[in-house]
Amino acid sequence: MTHFTPHCQETLFLSPSDVAGLVRSQGMAATLDGLEAYIRQDFSRWSRFDKSARLASHSPDGVIELMPIADGAHYSFKYVNGHPKNTSQGLPTVMAFGVLADVSTGMPMLVSELTLATALRTAATSVLAARALARPESRVMALIGNGAQSEFQALAFHRLLGIDEIRLYDTDAAATAKLVRNLQDNPDTAGLRLRACASSLEAVRDADIVTTLTADKTQAAIITAGMLRPGTHLNAVGGDCPGKTEIHPEVLAAAKVFVEYEPQTRVEGDLQQMPAGFAVTELWQVLAGQATGRDSAAQVTVFDSVGFALEDFSALRYLYDQARRLGLGRALPLIPRLDDPKDLYQLVRPALSGACAAPSAGAHAKPVAEPLLN
Repeated sequence: MTHFTPHCQETLFLSPSDVAGLVRSQGMAATLDGLEAYIRQDFSRWSRFDKSARLASHSPDGVIELMPIADGAHYSFKYVNGHPKNTSQGLPTVMAFGVLADVSTGMPMLVSELTLATALRTAATSVLAARALARPESRVMALIGNGAQSEFQALAFHRLLGIDEIRLYDTDAAATAKLVRNLQDNPDTAGLRLRACASSLEAVRDADIVTTLTADKTQAAIITAGMLRPGTHLNAVGGDCPGKTEIHPEVLAAAKVFVEYEPQTRVEGDLQQMPAGFAVTELWQVLAGQATGRDSAAQVTVFDSVGFALEDFSALRYLYDQARRLGLGRALPLIPRLDDPKDLYQLVRPALSGACAAPSAGAHAKPVAEPLLN
């Protein structure tokens, strides 16, 4: 473990092993609980943020996105990709890093991995939404899509929301087997029942909460009309870019739909299939008491979650605070230290070999001051 001592000109760097060490040190449940609390706190300050939809660069194989946001004190961004074919090359489908900076100076305070942290913050956000929208007595969840984020969703809903049975389905049976291996004999899953299912229909039957986490960049309809029983809460996570969906439009039309940031979700979420006037509620409004969540025990609610920059802002704040508390990470020499902050040239100024340097051609010509061009 490398200890970091804060300095006004130092940037804290957290590697994947640092973030993993933070989770091990605190425990998975405490980490998820802490992240949920930070996300809730920032959602409650919604109006104080300078918000925008993320910037995306699409290609036939995937997408690369930049997700910026700021309040009056801090600025953050996340770089993240989504390439479903990456696993065939030994790379994760999703890879990410992020920066947290001080608004008053622009100084980067933190550079952190966000691949692991994105899975953690997505699970914490899912639980935050389910607390507000699912029936309080919910105990059975279907988890469709058993890839890299599935363990975190399962652990978050079990440890923070009291889910005691999870029904698993993935078109890739090996992914489900991996999920079961990781959750069995795990001290964090005491009392959790796991059931592998043969289809999405079998998994969602009689489930209180359904979470979809598929990765393929296609317009799919994993959940169709008639599959969900009255009162189900649908946590739709996988549909998160243009041309990629998981939920049939008829399901959305019959449900009460909630989103993170409406301008982004209308382009990227399952909501992209609906007319421009289709009514949705932003989650922050429910958390702030400005809008109602579910209106009845029989109502189907949908959280069309595409992931929003505010959640990464919260995650970076949380990582920075906890890493400093635990002494994790190391100083990253990202910004030059200058004896004279107006003299950047000092970094590349040639060293003189003697007391007097030999004049170069034209050395006796009088220098002419040129205007400064930006």
